[in-house]
Amino acid sequence: MHYEFTHQQRIAYFTMEIALKSDIPTYSGGLGVLAGDVMRASADIQLPLVAVSLVSRAGYFRQEIRDGRQVEHPDMWDPAKWAFPLDAKIAVNMEGREVWVRGWLYVLTGHLGGKEPIILLDTDLDENRPEDREITHYLYGGDQVYRLKQEIVLGIGGLRMLHALGFQVRQYHMNEGHSALLALELLRRFARQENEDENLLSYDIPMVRSVCNFTTHTPIEAGHDQFPYELVQNILRDFIDFNELKAVAGEERLNMTKLALNLSDYVNGVAMKHAEISRQMYPGYHVHAVTNGVHPYTWTSDSFASLYDHHLPGWCYEPQLLVRVDQIPDEAIWRAHRASKLALIERIKTLCGKDFSAEIPIIGFARRMTAYKRPELIFSDLERIRAIARNRPFQIVMAGKAHPNDEGGKQLIEMLHVHLGNLSGTINTAFLPNYDMDLALSLVSGVDIWLNTPLRPMEASGTSGMKAAFNGVPSLSVLDGWWIEGCIEGVTGWAVGNASDQANGDDAGLLYEKLEKTVLPLYHDDRSGWITVMKNAIGKNASYFNSHRMMRRYATEAYVR
Repeated sequence: MHYEFTHQQRIAYFTMEIALKSDIPTYSGGLGVLAGDVMRASADIQLPLVAVSLVSRAGYFRQEIRDGRQVEHPDMWDPAKWAFPLDAKIAVNMEGREVWVRGWLYVLTGHLGGKEPIILLDTDLDENRPEDREITHYLYGGDQVYRLKQEIVLGIGGLRMLHALGFQVRQYHMNEGHSALLALELLRRFARQENEDENLLSYDIPMVRSVCNFTTHTPIEAGHDQFPYELVQNILRDFIDFNELKAVAGEERLNMTKLALNLSDYVNGVAMKHAEISRQMYPGYHVHAVTNGVHPYTWTSDSFASLYDHHLPGWCYEPQLLVRVDQIPDEAIWRAHRASKLALIERIKTLCGKDFSAEIPIIGFARRMTAYKRPELIFSDLERIRAIARNRPFQIVMAGKAHPNDEGGKQLIEMLHVHLGNLSGTINTAFLPNYDMDLALSLVSGVDIWLNTPLRPMEASGTSGMKAAFNGVPSLSVLDGWWIEGCIEGVTGWAVGNASDQANGDDAGLLYEKLEKTVLPLYHDDRSGWITVMKNAIGKNASYFNSHRMMRRYATEAYVR
């Protein structure tokens, strides 16, 4: 193990998925991309962290679109190509047998020279049974048994691995509830040697809470991992006193979110609205709000990065300097955007054979394809959008994956292709396959308008619009998640409806009205006014909704206490 990583105290950041780069498919979407940005920002500001995740040898999946339908393929990768095998091996007991775990060290090197260690856990070892070797293969794959075993490897195995490698851990940070079992391992480590008071729990819960932090991302109950205690007992056996486990994890089922809430001193939601909803969902818990941010250098196109380097040197380390974007001439902003747009148009041509125009605005939508994201909303009335496009032309590009088990999400992709086909001849449209980090950067930098239409209040935060802002792309979005904080109507972008409309009203009609009467006329008729909105997206949103501000908040509010 590299001494440079173990000689000082670190924050151990546990996450089921992490987006290190497009070539390493250890992420599925926003949660993993956020984890990667956490580590990239920490490298930049030299905040000592160590991340723990799964190696996910078969990745999430590689998406093929065949006749409008999603087809999934394993996305195999070789960790030896990118990471170093570690000598340490630890074991976790599952179903009464030892399952051995090794680690791979991936060194994340930031563009400013900082380095952060990432430990990727792997059970594909000769010592293990064939079924155990596959535990760390498929990200979010398999059934409930497989998922619980993955979370045992991540939480319990990950903590043991850090100790075996000699890491000095100051605090633990759980990125969502998947890793909450690390708190059970801590309970065992802080078990009371003698318990003369029968009313006193056997474990030192205050000690565990003092070193644990928890970030929750999901504003709906169904999105939190829960496991039947019968299953937990069958796999973990006598790992912990189950009566005392129920006191902190729920009486009926092992609720990973509740476990993390009860065993963490610092808990936060990922936007102000999300923290408010979380406090309503879990009354009695103090849920802070640390709104997400995105990594400046990673999510800024080459043309805009060069522009900022010239006019606002130091923006990568201090993205708040972007408030001075007014110093940059309008023509330079437009040239940088046009370069990114032309690069996206070339990519659309390569992937789909479609010819997009650089003179016509492109509306972009790229998210995980699932019902509450409502990717189909813009197609609610095809005649209406045809009429709008005849008067003020626009183009549409979309991308996104549906979870292999989300039949509704896969049906949405089919439906989108039908809609896109029906618009042929009136509106240029494209659906780009295999949405990943690389494609995401092309989209958020190359489109003119970033569209987001989730059902309220189900968008915990959302970060794609933040990425667009770094490239001067304003959002047209339902007021939910971060956009409640980021939207200044007509200044940084535009809202669809209002934040209090929990019934989600006539969002389609409001979207069409905003497009027809406000957004498209500004683009087509007032170039100077449009560039002003672009600058405001940079100066008022990118300058604030970035990972450097987020990590500095975590450092001062969660890690130093």
